[in-house]
Amino acid sequence: MKSLLRIGTRASELAVTQSEWVGKQITAAYPEISIELVKIKTKGDKILDVPLAKVGGKGLFVKEIEDAMLAGEVDLAVHSMKDVPTELPDGLHVPIVPVREIPQDAFVSDKYNSLAELPEGSTVGTSSLRRKAQLTALRPDLVITDLRGNLQTRLKKMEDGLYDAIILAGAGLQRMGMQAHIRTLFSPEQMLPAIGQGALGIELRKSDTQLFEILQTLHDHTTAIAVTAERAFLLRLEGGCQVPIGAYAVVDKEQVSLTGLIASIDGTILLKETGAAPTHQAAELGKKLAESLLQQGGKAILEEVYQASL
Repeated sequence: MKSLLRIGTRASELAVTQSEWVGKQITAAYPEISIELVKIKTKGDKILDVPLAKVGGKGLFVKEIEDAMLAGEVDLAVHSMKDVPTELPDGLHVPIVPVREIPQDAFVSDKYNSLAELPEGSTVGTSSLRRKAQLTALRPDLVITDLRGNLQTRLKKMEDGLYDAIILAGAGLQRMGMQAHIRTLFSPEQMLPAIGQGALGIELRKSDTQLFEILQTLHDHTTAIAVTAERAFLLRLEGGCQVPIGAYAVVDKEQVSLTGLIASIDGTILLKETGAAPTHQAAELGKKLAESLLQQGGKAILEEVYQASL
């Protein structure tokens, strides 16, 4: 067993907090192991003046970390699952998925308590096409503008009066101890979350079987099933986090229920469907739901989105 484990992480405060949490879980179970965080700037962290949808490509927030793992510079990586592409480099896998934090999107404002309270024409900040489409469907009168940067940067821009409200992942605020900023959480019926939102994934080299065994105590079977269904949906759609699609799975005993969404960027078309299957068929459920939405017009919507991002 290694006496030192190097965790590859993005350098943002939220990413570091998430990696520190994983490190603490490891040292609590194995006090003889020391943890070192290796902070790595990814392409998505470097390009902050362009909307993510325009940057394009998959793995914007993970590729450089994966390169470091393949080069032997780090032993494991901690990612937000919503940033992890469905296709991983040869030799790597994400076999450990800890228990999920809240998956919902949060309405954040220092003036208003909810989306319904926003006056007509209010400015809302988000760079997510998924959030933009669903927000526009809920409130077509709003002005929705791009918002990039880390959690603190986004909050500061709102506090400086650039936005009347912003939409953030509730999980990030919770993990940072900043839940006081959450005015309301959108229900999945109002705003379907991003695939894997609120879940972490621990990526390893497939050859590190001993490390895989060490990390088993962090794995949450229920979260893993839900994320499997959601990511199978994403895989069939060949989408990334820069596309207006969402999915959210709920596991109840031996059943998994999945709701999937494909939306037009302007929010005028929201294709949504729910399906259920036994938990051992989670991946098949995700694929089947994606196929159904593609046939209902989702294929044309996604082709238009990909063309617009070229």
